Amino acid sequence: MVRIIESIRDGLQGLNKLVSIEKKVAYTNAILKAGFDAVDIGSFVSPQAVPQMADTGDLIQKIDLNNTSSKIMTLVANKKGAEIGAEYDQLDYLIYPFTISETFLKKNINADFEKSERTIDEILNICIKKNKEFTLYISMAFGNPYGDEWSVDLILEWIEKFAKKNIKEISISDTTGLSTEKSIKEIFENAVLKYPDILFGLHLHTPPNDWYNRIDSAWNAGCKWFDTVMGGLGGCPMTGYELLSNLNTYDLAYYFSHNKIEHKLNMKQLDVINQIKQELID
Repeated sequence: MVRIIESIRDGLQGLNKLVSIEKKVAYTNAILKAGFDAVDIGSFVSPQAVPQMADTGDLIQKIDLNNTSSKIMTLVANKKGAEIGAEYDQLDYLIYPFTISETFLKKNINADFEKSERTIDEILNICIKKNKEFTLYISMAFGNPYGDEWSVDLILEWIEKFAKKNIKEISISDTTGLSTEKSIKEIFENAVLKYPDILFGLHLHTPPNDWYNRIDSAWNAGCKWFDTVMGGLGGCPMTGYELLSNLNTYDLAYYFSHNKIEHKLNMKQLDVINQIKQELID
């Protein structure tokens, strides 16, 4: 069975207009009824850096978790954010946004590789103490616009380091639309074969009409976890590539239906969510 994570955070964080907490609660509650394995609802980062996510704690307290099987995730960028997030009993996962581009690491979370590895260790310890799961995202995993070193071998070297830390969930993230069918195939085939105890996912930013073959390449290479955003909304506000869309939830559902792949999404509920999303951004 495929794993699908809906990322409210990645859809909303780049919007210029702040969305009210009431609208976020209604939107999140609708998503929680749709059958996603997990929902990434926000982040505990500097409100100056990402003002849209400043009310994440309030959102966690207000959403209705009584009739959902979806797990709840939030992104954290440092030890302080992890300590805050770990105090919420409703939260199941803490996400850390690593990248193999040190330039982007500085731009995104003001860290270098050494600091980032220390932070990962700190968050892992917090997760163990507070009974939370940990998910690592490797952004710029298919190249970067800064001239920083990139190769499939480099990605695999970093995965080896994370495997030694006993990290069990790693999302391979295309942050700037640089992935190709070939690079996706090479990374996932090698990673899935070498590290069978790690669950690997794909987080895809892509032009709206250039997603099918990339998803197909990932699936056939052993990827069984995909991130989506309703309507393809959003993109990373720190990259300069904000016009790239996230993978549209409807597109992924179409891929699975077209290829007769079983999933748990409630398509009627997706239509409800899509209507609320339009009201959210209008």
